[in-house]
Amino acid sequence: MQKFTSIKGVPTYLPIVNIDTDMIIPKQFLKTIKRTGLGKNLFFELRYDEKGNEIKDFILNQKPHNNSKILITGKNFGCGSSREHAPWALLDFGITCVISSSYADIFYNNCFKNGILPIILKEEKIKELSEYSSRKEEISVDLKEQKIIYGNNAVEFDIDPFKKKCLLEGLDDIALSLERSDKITSFEKDLKNKKPWIFNDQS
Repeated sequence: MQKFTSIKGVPTYLPIVNIDTDMIIPKQFLKTIKRTGLGKNLFFELRYDEKGNEIKDFILNQKPHNNSKILITGKNFGCGSSREHAPWALLDFGITCVISSSYADIFYNNCFKNGILPIILKEEKIKELSEYSSRKEEISVDLKEQKIIYGNNAVEFDIDPFKKKCLLEGLDDIALSLERSDKITSFEKDLKNKKPWIFNDQS
């Protein structure tokens, strides 16, 4: 998993509430178990017409938002089914930070496990940040300092210390387990001495 420290870019504002995971990545694209290749189908039904052509009026099809790293969106983002393909699609598109006033719990936690920073802010701050999207001006997100910097202003955000550590160090669940490989090996060795029958080959 890529480390997350800070990013800077023009944010994309998608003022829709209750965006569910099916809207983020429709069910027909869930056949793959790969984390790559899903970005082109992000918000598929909003980005493309019935013939598969890009809808020019949709913000993610417009420059500079087609290369956006920061998504600002309505409340209860990521609701619906718990598909992990949703953060995969965001990440593959290039979005590594989402800003909303609230998230579905499973989606929120899945973001951290895939290198995406989901920030929770009050609605009035989100409205302020959305203006930078319409003006196509950059904002900065600093995870270490827990700040969003926009213009001459800055707003702080809260984050669980453990989740922050994982993002800063690029640690997913597998990497966290590997950090404890010495303890796991020691436990297995001790168990083998105390209960050798567990390790007997029964074939």
